[in-house]
Amino acid sequence: MSVEIRVASIDPIRQTFARTARRFGADKPASRYQEASFDLQPRDNFHYRPVWDPQRDIYDRGRTAIVMADWDEFRDPRQFYYATYVINRARMQESAEKNFEFVDKNGLMAGLPATTRQELDSILLPLRHVEWAANLNNCFIAAYCYGSPMAQGAMYNTNDRLGIAQYLSRIGLLIDGNSGQSLAAAKESWLHDPAWQPLRRLLEHCLVQKDWFEVLVAQNLVLDGLIHPLLHARFQARAGEAGSAILGMLTDFIREWFAENVKWVDASLKVAAAESADNRRLLAGWAASWTARAAEALAPIAARFSDGSGDAHLAAVRAALDERIRKLGLAQA
Repeated sequence: MSVEIRVASIDPIRQTFARTARRFGADKPASRYQEASFDLQPRDNFHYRPVWDPQRDIYDRGRTAIVMADWDEFRDPRQFYYATYVINRARMQESAEKNFEFVDKNGLMAGLPATTRQELDSILLPLRHVEWAANLNNCFIAAYCYGSPMAQGAMYNTNDRLGIAQYLSRIGLLIDGNSGQSLAAAKESWLHDPAWQPLRRLLEHCLVQKDWFEVLVAQNLVLDGLIHPLLHARFQARAGEAGSAILGMLTDFIREWFAENVKWVDASLKVAAAESADNRRLLAGWAASWTARAAEALAPIAARFSDGSGDAHLAAVRAALDERIRKLGLAQA
């Protein structure tokens, strides 16, 4: 007896969803990123306007002064959708957990110099409150923006900021032996230390802005573009200094995240600026205004650098941000 095996080739009736085919073409399969990211924004058939804002639709393009013909143009160069985002962050978290476990197991924080410990207490740990404000700002963007790609990127940013705040908290717990005293002191600094009040005031002003795209510029371009290179980088692998390797290990997640997040922020701003001259003028004005205010707010904190290099570092970081803004085409004439 013989058995004959035949192979049948079945061509799919269609390659992807209709909404994705309309945007990317129906003659080829869409990527998972395309299927999970584009043309998901509800646009029609709303029953009523929100009772808390009856002048607007529940999803309203007018919640920002930026105008776009197609709000799905804000594509993420990282190609993040839920699965790829979770896989990427799981890898980063696994690495971070190993670093924290190694430092804790070997008691390495006890060997930090006194000046470094003082800077950790007075400069690094209060940044957990800055990251919480950044979490809220990106929640606002995700809630009120228009277009699923932007909402998706902002929500991933929101989750990341909570993770960064938690890692900063864990550094504090390593310092004080899990007593929580360092975190309580950091909160007191955030609430009452004169050096932190200008930045706290500025973040509170950012939290009450109504234009979500201005919040994106203020938080994700300007504030992050100054705070991470100036304050976080202060503790990330300062070659030749005692304890630099330890702090570099504990803040590796933050450094890797910031370099990656810049790609999404810059790509979004380039798309908005390329849409029209009016968009470009708005973005340039917001960038200039928030940069000046943020640099002024950070000056008292930079003055706390133990080696007296704060002013020079702040000037260098601001120059780098100005150059980044220029490359985005957002420098004011």
